[in-house]
Amino acid sequence: MITSSNIDSSPDQLSVRSLIHFLKELENLYNHIGEYLLSTNETVSTAESVTSGLLQFSFSQMKDASKFFKGGLTAYTLEEKVILLKVDQAEAWYCDCVSPNIADSMAINASKLFKTDWSIAVTGYATPVEESKEELYAFFSIAYKGNIVLSQKLELHSRTQSINAQLYYTEFILSCFKLELEKKKEK
Repeated sequence: MITSSNIDSSPDQLSVRSLIHFLKELENLYNHIGEYLLSTNETVSTAESVTSGLLQFSFSQMKDASKFFKGGLTAYTLEEKVILLKVDQAEAWYCDCVSPNIADSMAINASKLFKTDWSIAVTGYATPVEESKEELYAFFSIAYKGNIVLSQKLELHSRTQSINAQLYYTEFILSCFKLELEKKKEK
């Protein structure tokens, strides 16, 4: 008989359990988002920096993704954000490409680039650096039909491991996207 007293609760084992729970939660998010987009015949695209394509990966895991996910772009540098996502160069230089306006611009221009109903953009820091004043944070925006419907800042503890920061940002943003879809459905 297995009891809580004879289960090894090492940090590694807790991490494995946390990862399994995280993956199950992601699967639920994927199912809900995918079903909604299929039922409404709406499309989505992404523009990413700090999440390094994890949003794109997430959408690709959804059932029948090719029917609603038109694509995504990971742009790490100022030059790529300016050229591909049409962010304002002066503002991008001033804020190291990390601001609410940059995220908004990335979302709106990803929607235009991919010709989608919805778009999601995120920019920020997954490791503490001088430009972020050694803090971890990201800005994300969700656009619908060319208008920003949600723009928010996420902040994490500066000792958060970078992969955990990226996974957290991704799950949080997808959860917010799910809530935006539910709001639209209620109208």
